[in-house]
Amino acid sequence: WPLIYVGIDVIVNQETSPHLDEVSAPSLLDSPVSLGMHDAQIHVLDLGSIFSYQPGTMIYLTGKLLHHSVPKWEKGERIALA
Repeated sequence: WPLIYVGIDVIVNQETSPHLDEVSAPSLLDSPVSLGMHDAQIHVLDLGSIFSYQPGTMIYLTGKLLHHSVPKWEKGERIALA
């Protein structure tokens, strides 16, 4: 069956600096999901917002239009599917 996703990144225990998702379509929402055991946060700089990014969290955002990042967290292991 046809997929709506261009690709999936698996990010393990890495901070992500502020960036835009170059491959995303500006008219579609990206849905990164956070897994593992950690206390990370996701920053959406263009909104001036910080959101809890606890395990099991899925965030919908236009990654091609909004700068976002996940800075260093205090404890635990983080796996993200983006």
